[in-house]
This record gives sequence, C-alpha cells and structure tokens, in this order.
Amino acid sequence: MPPKTMVPGDVEAAHQAGRLLWDAERLRAKALEVRRDIITLLSKSQTGHSGGPLSCADFGTALFFHELSIDPRQPKWPERDFWHFSIGHVTPVIYSLMAERGYFPLRDLMKFRAFDGHLQGHPSAHDTPGIEVSAGSLGQGLSVCCGVAMAARLDRHPRRIYCVMGDGEQQEGQIWEAAMFAGHYRLDNLCAVIDYNRKQIDGDVEDIMGVAPLADKWRAFEWNVLECDGHDLGARSSRRAVTAASPP
Repeated sequence: MPPKTMVPGDVEAAHQAGRLLWDAERLRAKALEVRRDIITLLSKSQTGHSGGPLSCADFGTALFFHELSIDPRQPKWPERDFWHFSIGHVTPVIYSLMAERGYFPLRDLMKFRAFDGHLQGHPSAHDTPGIEVSAGSLGQGLSVCCGVAMAARLDRHPRRIYCVMGDGEQQEGQIWEAAMFAGHYRLDNLCAVIDYNRKQIDGDVEDIMGVAPLADKWRAFEWNVLECDGHDLGARSSRRAVTAASPP
C-alpha cells in the first residue's frame, strides 16, 4: 500500500513545538517528501552528496517527527532536546528535515551551497538557525554529545541528546574514546544512531577498514544496543532504536 499524501494540516502540524509522536503512516509520507527535497536540491545545486542523505532519510524522519522535542520557531528553546549529525556531509537530509519541521522555509533549500544562501555544504552554526554545532571532520560528534549529556545531568535537565554517526566514521579513534566515556559515566540521556549502510566514499567499509562486528563492539563499551532496519518505519524496533540505543 503506498503511503498517504501529506495535506496542508499535516504541514502545519509538522511545525509545532514539542515531541510530535507521529505514527508510521505519517512518517512514511513525510520521508518521501524528504527524499524529494534531497534530490531536488542536489539537482538544482549540481553539487553535494546523495548516498548518505538518502540512507538517513527514513530514520531521520522518525527522529525529527516522532522523537525529538524541539521548537523550530525557537531554535534555542531552553527545554529542547539536543541533536547533532556527526556525519556533517549529509547536509541535504539535515536541511530537508529542518525545513520540513519548520526551522526555515522550504524555498531556502534551493540555495544549497550558494553564496547568497545560508545552507553551507557542511552544517554551520554561524549560518543556519537550529544547527547546534558546526560539523565536517568525522569522529568528533559523539564527544560533543557526551559533553552535552554530562552537562544536562549536572544541570538536572531532562533533555535527551541524539548523535547520528556513519559506519565509516566508526574507523575514527575518537569515537571509541567517547563511547568509553559514555559507558563509564552511564550517560543514559544520550542516544547514538549509526547509519550502517556499509559504504563510504572510497568503497565498501569492510574493504577500507572493517568495523564488524559493530554491535558487539558497542556492547563491549557497556552500551545498550538495538539493531533494526532503519528504513522500516512500521517496525516498532526501528522507532525504539532512536530512543534506547544508549548506555544503561
């Protein structure tokens, strides 16, 4: 059965503050629009990555439209959850999710990587409202999120922290230092999501420098690991994965 088409009321609902908790049918429909955005902005700009953004489209939609508690109209809302894509090169999906959620107009996507636009090739907190931390160098994002998670604990703030990483990024040593830190300090307000698509820019991940068995490695660092099909928005496990893949 094809997913339903979004209607004007759904668009307005997508811009509301808080945690949306959309069901699978609405998530599928929105994920199709996210894919449309990605292809459209890349075709217009004639520059940028396509594989990584499309790989993140479904679970990214679940994150933004089911799980994250945010206020797109107030990007610095004190009660917001914290989200960060450590794989900064997937900006087409980041910007699509932000625009669809209401951070800025969809028409801004047509100025991707343009001098007169605010959507840089890698996310810049100085240029795009809603970007928490500039990104680009792989391996750094989980350390940033560990710091935010520890600060939230010290402040007794209920926010959750979400860090999206790539599988090729798991080759970076800094990832494992941060993973050990989070496991040791039991940062149960931190959720790491890994897009395990087995591809990186130079070829297959296992040919460049294998990371398998990836789930077992994270469990060895005392993380609670959930494995799921990140494209199956109807599976309860795929939505749980963006809420529970964190240290105990």
